[in-house]
Amino acid sequence: MAEEIRFPRLGWSMEEGRFIQWLKRDGDLVREGEVLFEMEGEKALQEIESVGNGILKIAVDAPQPGDVVQVGHLLGYLLLPNEAAPNTAPNAAPELPGDAENSARESVTIHLQVEPPKSESLLQVDKMPEVAEKNELPAAVASPRARRLAGELGIDWQAVEGTGRDGRVREEDIRRVVASTPSKKVPKLPSGKNIFTPRRRIIAERLRKSRELTVPVTLTTKVDVSRLVTYRELQKKMQSVHVPAFTDLFAKHVALVLARHPAMAVRWNHDHTELLEISIDALHIGIAVDTADGLLVPVLKNVYSKTIDDIVLESRILIEKARAGRLSNIEMSDGVISLSNLGAYGIDVFTPIINVPEIAILGLGAIRREPIFDKLGQVQDCQRMTLSLTFDHAAIDGAPAASFLRDLVKEIEAT
Repeated sequence: MAEEIRFPRLGWSMEEGRFIQWLKRDGDLVREGEVLFEMEGEKALQEIESVGNGILKIAVDAPQPGDVVQVGHLLGYLLLPNEAAPNTAPNAAPELPGDAENSARESVTIHLQVEPPKSESLLQVDKMPEVAEKNELPAAVASPRARRLAGELGIDWQAVEGTGRDGRVREEDIRRVVASTPSKKVPKLPSGKNIFTPRRRIIAERLRKSRELTVPVTLTTKVDVSRLVTYRELQKKMQSVHVPAFTDLFAKHVALVLARHPAMAVRWNHDHTELLEISIDALHIGIAVDTADGLLVPVLKNVYSKTIDDIVLESRILIEKARAGRLSNIEMSDGVISLSNLGAYGIDVFTPIINVPEIAILGLGAIRREPIFDKLGQVQDCQRMTLSLTFDHAAIDGAPAASFLRDLVKEIEAT
């Protein structure tokens, strides 16, 4: 029996997303767990896997790469051998009564289950190789980063031998080809080429939304981070496997201070009309990550109760997934406040943009060696950083925001 493949919902508020590409061709044999296609919802690129077995039949009006698609749009079918696709309107959503319809709209996965065979004449998993012999070899596939790099360097990625799963071409494969042909000139980016990618467009929309919905005000102050610097250097000398980044250390301190400032531990509800209080066990901290496709903000969960080692491990995993374009919507949701670190670029002060529905974001500047006077009037050498706190004045007043920033400085300097 044919099973429909429909465009899935990746989040409760998601109504549409962007179709990236099929990773299987029409007529290909599909096994359970194999990746069918790639899609993008909000800022998360997702590989959608099959949960059943069958032969892929792509719908007549299936979206093209880059198309914006409504949740529930019919993409194709999984068929048994010699089975014809149903003669139904491709775009028609299944008729579901009452609660069944609501349940389907809230689904965040696609259903691709093929019914168990009732006789030997039907498709069986252990006979799949025989069916595969009647189909053409699977088309070559490549990761989004590999395709993008190949396009920039003028390389035909379909001619590159992939080392990923099922021969998937990875970014490392493209770089290997470049390294093996050093004499080949790399073409320059053509003038007028559209570099406003679908993901960049989504990021731009979210930034504009932040400016429309918030009343941003930025406060700045300096903090002595000498003890944090010493702690990191000690971890390096001990060859620790969990050497924290400054963002990791700040995430922990921010969570500790947020627990003492309930006015800051809030976030807007879905329609931006009410503020929701956040409990200590839900103090999730976003960390801004620069990627080839733009800025993404994965979220560290339950930071208040985690150790520094736990935070370091989680942040590394999230950063790697962000730069590989594999963050899920859940991994970028439910943050209370975000951190943005431009210190590595030599930036001291800046105005970070609030990641709505959060109400604040903390910018970390460069660390500078500066002389200061201690309480006895003696000059001391210390390492200082400028903090830039942007908050939504519609959600919180300046005094409680300044109080939070002051206590954060005390927390860090007393470490």
